[in-house]
Amino acid sequence: MIRHHHSTPQVPSRVVVLGASGFVGGDLMNYLREQRIPAVGVSSREIDLTQVESVAQLARLCQPSDVIVFASTITPDKGKDVRTLMRNLAMGEHVAEFLGKSTCSHVVYVSSDAVYDDTASPIREDSPCNPASLHGVMHLAREHVMAHAMQQAKIPVLMLRSTLVYGADDTHNGYGPNRFVRTALKERTIKLFGEGEEKRDHLYVRDLSRLIGACIVHRSEGVLNAATGHSSSFRGVADLVVACCPDTRLECSQRATTITHRHFDVAATLRAFPAMRFTPMRVGLMAMATTLGAKTAPSSTPLAA
Repeated sequence: MIRHHHSTPQVPSRVVVLGASGFVGGDLMNYLREQRIPAVGVSSREIDLTQVESVAQLARLCQPSDVIVFASTITPDKGKDVRTLMRNLAMGEHVAEFLGKSTCSHVVYVSSDAVYDDTASPIREDSPCNPASLHGVMHLAREHVMAHAMQQAKIPVLMLRSTLVYGADDTHNGYGPNRFVRTALKERTIKLFGEGEEKRDHLYVRDLSRLIGACIVHRSEGVLNAATGHSSSFRGVADLVVACCPDTRLECSQRATTITHRHFDVAATLRAFPAMRFTPMRVGLMAMATTLGAKTAPSSTPLAA
């Protein structure tokens, strides 16, 4: 499902990150700087990809040797309706139109595991795509748009389908590590749906940046899932957060939905990048809690050593 155009890593002349002010794009920019990979970030304040003018703006900015990382998305916490769907699709349309008129050396599209059927388990790159949400429909549609445009332009493109991502700079506060750490620090409470039985794969944001970076320097093409291969229950995640943030209590609520689990088979990732190692969740959560704890008031919960 994935092949490398560079068998040995080659640093590109420049990486252009669309969505650089977002959670994923921002961490990727920091990682590229640390790796001394030339990069320029583009935020919606600079180029609004929902507007048709963005096509010409991208053409003026980008160069034929650039790698384009498309990480710009209006996330579900900002809207789950049809209007949000259409704005996201407009972004895909304009980026594809730009690439059809211009050129670059490589494209990485940061997609989501929401494209897969909810019943698929374990999830592999060839698992059925049958999204249950408009967010998943959007990503799958943008994947098809990008694939069509890149086939016409003869530019290699990688679809990187990410599972749930956590980290200190997350802006979405979704149920799981991101919300648990914040409420533990601010309220000394973690609220679970039911007993937190559901199992999910959670990816530390820096691991996602490292994986994107590996795909860039290998000029990888195809489809790849970004997941650790280890699913934890939300109760297990909450217990790890409690270990980081003492005096935090758990509150369980009556379950309103059926219990579902999601597991990944990451064999394709390990074959493509044998040296890839994922951050243990306890380590990622402690790093997140330490960073956020330093930003809170002195009266906030002290962190465990």
